[in-house]
Amino acid sequence: MSGALFPRERTEVAPGAVHVPGWLSVERQRELVAACREWARGPVPMRHTVLPGGGVMSVQTVCLGWHWQPYRYVRVAGDVNGARVAELPGWLVELGRAAAVEAYGDAGAYAPDAALVNFYDGDARMGMHQDKEERAGWAPVVSLSLGDTCVFRFGNVEGRGQPYTDVELESGDLFVFGGASRFAYHGVPKVMPGTGDPAVGVTGRLNITLRQTGLD
Repeated sequence: MSGALFPRERTEVAPGAVHVPGWLSVERQRELVAACREWARGPVPMRHTVLPGGGVMSVQTVCLGWHWQPYRYVRVAGDVNGARVAELPGWLVELGRAAAVEAYGDAGAYAPDAALVNFYDGDARMGMHQDKEERAGWAPVVSLSLGDTCVFRFGNVEGRGQPYTDVELESGDLFVFGGASRFAYHGVPKVMPGTGDPAVGVTGRLNITLRQTGLD
């Protein structure tokens, strides 16, 4: 439960995996929502990703910097419209570095060059998976939540099953995972419709994840 009576506290969910509740101000959240709307229009628009086996993800995604096309990064979105992916803006890179400082006290050489913006409606889910297409495996993943609260399931590096920890991510929350937890399986088994602050300006859940690909 959130609020002044029961404040949510910063938590290290696993070694290198840090949850910082309420890291983004409402004003900054609104700015990010407005930016997400612009990014969703293209040049490569937001879409439901089609997996190699023919399955279609319930989450909708738009990419910046590098286009994630299962299971690799490319500059041109051959699986969508053949356009070159939009650049990752410098201010978002700096926000990612600030997030790493918040989580670890020092951003080091962290310089994200790709972002995946995922939109979840009330029925969307994300199965347990690893973020493992990046060559810079030492660099953490930075996750920013906007809109509706979700259950974020953070697991282990061995497989999709237990042990795992379920964390409620609310609008404005920061979650960073690196180090020993960089390749932990994780997913979103549930979104809670109608739980977001109307002042943020989005119905549903937006998640921005920043990565350093290690690609030229």
